[in-house]
Amino acid sequence: MRLSRIFMALTVGLAVAAVPTAAGAAQPQPPVYAPTPASLTVTPTTIRLGETFTLEGAGFAAGTVTINVTITGNPNAAPAGSVRRSDGSAVAMTAVAYQQPQSAPTTFTVTANDDGEFTTTYRPSRTGRHVFTAVQGTEEDSATGIVLPARPDRPGRPGGGNLPVTGDSIGTPLKLGGGLAGAGAVLVLLSLAWRRRGRFGIGSR
Repeated sequence: MRLSRIFMALTVGLAVAAVPTAAGAAQPQPPVYAPTPASLTVTPTTIRLGETFTLEGAGFAAGTVTINVTITGNPNAAPAGSVRRSDGSAVAMTAVAYQQPQSAPTTFTVTANDDGEFTTTYRPSRTGRHVFTAVQGTEEDSATGIVLPARPDRPGRPGGGNLPVTGDSIGTPLKLGGGLAGAGAVLVLLSLAWRRRGRFGIGSR
């Protein structure tokens, strides 16, 4: 009789001890979220030379992010060929690369904030396809931007408005001015001759 009571007490004790364990196992566990992959965006994706890209990164760790720039495509140059003057003669033109301003960097660093984000700008110094790659440890992402020549109505910038042409560019105005001067001299001479005829009565009746 005493032995059966001991077995019953042990059974009740084990059951009581198992209740908290089962209750803990039934508690919902917080969800495990996958880390956001690093990303890099470039806006706008196409610009003219002299304008600026905006680079935005997200999903990085707080700290330094390295950005590498790979550029493909030749710098803008004046086209080869020939142009015609107003008198019909041709003037040869040779392909001449425009003098570029100081080159933009092909590697630079930015600082991501505590949320792993950053925003920076980049002003290209040449035309072509620009591939930006943001690297931080094992995290990496790339984005592409296209740089077109400057607008033709903006002289003085690389790629716009100033075509190197050999030969004089003021030949036509000089010829026109010389013709007008010659015509004026003829009119003056005719006027003097007419006055002279009137003074001496030449041709009068």
